[in-house]
Amino acid sequence: MKYAIVNGEKTEAFKGGKGVCPSCSSELIARCGDVKINHWSHKGIRNCDFWWENETEWHRQWKNQFPKEWQEIVHFDENGEKHIADVKTKNDWIIEFQHSYLKTEERNSRISFYSKLVWVIDGLRRETDKIQFQKILKESSQAPVGNVNIRQINFPEESRLLKEWLNCGVPVFFDFYELNNTTLWFLLPLKIKGEAFLIPFSRQEFINIHINDGFDELVYKLIPNIRKIIMDYQRNISNRTINNFLYSRTRRTNSRRF
Repeated sequence: MKYAIVNGEKTEAFKGGKGVCPSCSSELIARCGDVKINHWSHKGIRNCDFWWENETEWHRQWKNQFPKEWQEIVHFDENGEKHIADVKTKNDWIIEFQHSYLKTEERNSRISFYSKLVWVIDGLRRETDKIQFQKILKESSQAPVGNVNIRQINFPEESRLLKEWLNCGVPVFFDFYELNNTTLWFLLPLKIKGEAFLIPFSRQEFINIHINDGFDELVYKLIPNIRKIIMDYQRNISNRTINNFLYSRTRRTNSRRF
């Protein structure tokens, strides 16, 4: 945990520090050493949020891109259940930075708990993920959406990372920070069966769109428009294929009559 409440203020860990957990109000102890990043932990071995995971430097660097008051926000649902969100924006988007493997059941629980959730996934947790991702990008094609650089992945199951996150139904961004220091890959939540659509998205653009309250427009206006364009295109292709088949069959039938 990055913050504890010390003298009524959100405070980062410091040597010898003691504070209060913003979620459960129990005592926190500062852990400051040379191996792990400075953090707060509950006294003893308990943790009040079973969704919480040990933070990496990757987590911490991402959190630092957002205002202090947005970080580590205790979020309640209508039943009183509570969890600590990595980041909660002014427009109530919850940004979760995910490094470790997440079981499908827990992922779905988080999606249900947070009504507006976006994931940022550490794409370098497994070495094979980067290799597989580079391969599918190389084999991808341009999606039929004007001049927008959207990559269409016809066999997403060939990437373990895509296979795990394809059908979660919320925005997902893959961060290959050693592959490209400025580009995230946005897995569009288009819900088109058997296909994945990826768009390069700069890291700074991701930060700015949340700071400037533009993420609602992206998710609720632009993405549905993109889905409609792609679905219309695929429908037209399908109709042409059917019409061509029926036309050729009619010609064959007529030729046999004579």
